[in-house]
Amino acid sequence: MKKIITIAFMSILTLSGCSLLGEVNSSLEYADNATGYVSTVKEFANEVPALSKDAATDTEVRENLEKELQLMKTEIEEFNATEPPQIAESIHEKIVSSNQQLSDGIDLYLNNIENGQFDPEALENSEIMKSIENITSLANQIEELGN
Repeated sequence: MKKIITIAFMSILTLSGCSLLGEVNSSLEYADNATGYVSTVKEFANEVPALSKDAATDTEVRENLEKELQLMKTEIEEFNATEPPQIAESIHEKIVSSNQQLSDGIDLYLNNIENGQFDPEALENSEIMKSIENITSLANQIEELGN
């Protein structure tokens, strides 16, 4: 009887340990993914304002700007589809919320470009840049997941 109880106890410990290990691995993977995404957002924030200024006078640059905006929308959709581990759900929700504002801002900016209402200064004060600030401010919380 002691052997059965010992085996049952060891099995429970092993299974719970695997579950815990799985959660840790999932958290680390999510942290890596989210950190990569935040880096992408930062690069976007650094490149787009300069493109926007040059796009005012150069149609080729304007086309590149539109491609960059569309590419960022794709990045947003891919990140939003990420399934966060339980420990990262609140951070993920904050990022998804900011991503929605970012995506809406990109749509508005793209519509303005298509309608000939292209204003490089509008980008600096747009929802795009505010959303990027919100996303990048969560970087420290994401890094804590990996530690």
